[in-house]
Amino acid sequence: MKQELICINCPMGCNMEVEYDEKNIISVKGNTCKNGVKYAEKEVFNPERIVTTTVSISGASVPLLPVKTLGGIPKELCKKVVEAASAIQVCAPVRVGDIIIKNILDTGINLVASRSLDKA
Repeated sequence: MKQELICINCPMGCNMEVEYDEKNIISVKGNTCKNGVKYAEKEVFNPERIVTTTVSISGASVPLLPVKTLGGIPKELCKKVVEAASAIQVCAPVRVGDIIIKNILDTGINLVASRSLDKA
């Protein structure tokens, strides 16, 4: 199988062509550094994304608090992470980095506040 990727591991943004079978990378073309190969292996076999979304907040001057995962979440769980976040409400005050949901969806990754909000 073949897949075209744009590597995001460094600022170069290499356009790569990856050839692979069910278990192994056969070849990577277009990368300018070794990080491209590592990125291709992860993206082909275990893609992850940082999820950014909002949660409701009460007692603040705005109704929504921006949040993000502290690490990559398996790509297939991203929608469920957003759904879990939309189902909760936090109370002000909140500080950047406060854990909003610990170990979200049993991924080992925390969902944290990405903005501080004081009580209104």
